[in-house]
Amino acid sequence: MNYRQLGNTGLKISELSFGTWAIGGSWGKTDDQEALRALDYAIGNGVNFFDTADVYGDGHSEELLAKATRGKHTDIHIATKFCRAGDIHDPKTYSLETVTKYCEDSLRRLNREQIDLFQIHCPPMEILKDGQVFGVLDRLKEKGKIRHYGVSVETVEEGLFCLEQPNVQTLQVIFNLFRQKPIEALLPLAGKRGVGILARVPLASGLLTGKFNVDSKFEEDDHRNFNRHGKMFNIGETFAGIDFEKGVELSSKVNWIAGNRGNMTRAALKWILEHEAISSVIPGFKNVAQVEDNLQTVNVEGFTEVEMNRLAQFYKDEVHKEISGAY
Repeated sequence: MNYRQLGNTGLKISELSFGTWAIGGSWGKTDDQEALRALDYAIGNGVNFFDTADVYGDGHSEELLAKATRGKHTDIHIATKFCRAGDIHDPKTYSLETVTKYCEDSLRRLNREQIDLFQIHCPPMEILKDGQVFGVLDRLKEKGKIRHYGVSVETVEEGLFCLEQPNVQTLQVIFNLFRQKPIEALLPLAGKRGVGILARVPLASGLLTGKFNVDSKFEEDDHRNFNRHGKMFNIGETFAGIDFEKGVELSSKVNWIAGNRGNMTRAALKWILEHEAISSVIPGFKNVAQVEDNLQTVNVEGFTEVEMNRLAQFYKDEVHKEISGAY
């Protein structure tokens, strides 16, 4: 495993880490025992960072992480998120009293005394501009309940605004071959400011694995079914905001990236890691096989300048216009 600095936090985290949305819920059928085996396999192979949220399975993914990391609190870093268990547009959701409760509830589920990284979970821009929540997080940091804090954002505009806040130490952004906009301004500025970047939705909800066809079906409780058109939350979280059938077509046009890298999954993750501003890429998983496959990313061949330019042009010519919603 290779490790990178998480901005100026002082934390050195595995460049290939994992998100735990899928093992908590909203990705179809889950298996706790398999999830725990997968977490154990990841930790055994050098992964020392996991991302979660209080709403992933109503806290279930936090509880699974507590079991998997028992006795390893100093070695394994956990980032969790808050606010989406309430009304994200209501300023009261971001009050000291409410956020303290979110924090303490997560600490209880994680069975920890301190959260390594506490992230605002995709709040609206008006909440960010109000600024109250940043002062609240400063207070929690002073009390020792959290070590660091950051923001998970939906758009580049939100990310750029957060970079202007002095104590925001990380940003979590949607970044993949189908969502390259952060390259233009966000990544360079984050690098300059010493803010760590966590790349989420790295495989565009599975489109960039190359395993889907237009007839692929998803379970009723899988967001790739119920949020396909952005009915429940930001459409960018599902297939990166691209129509599924179009996404399958676009994926087939970049299957050449697999080359001698093993498969599209590893290649797509490797492309993200080619950007120095990225602290870690956090794909999801549901089983040991997926973790094992993703971990091979760190050993595969990088991309040439010609390949990077080809993929940049592909995004500009064919992908950019297909993305729905603000990003």
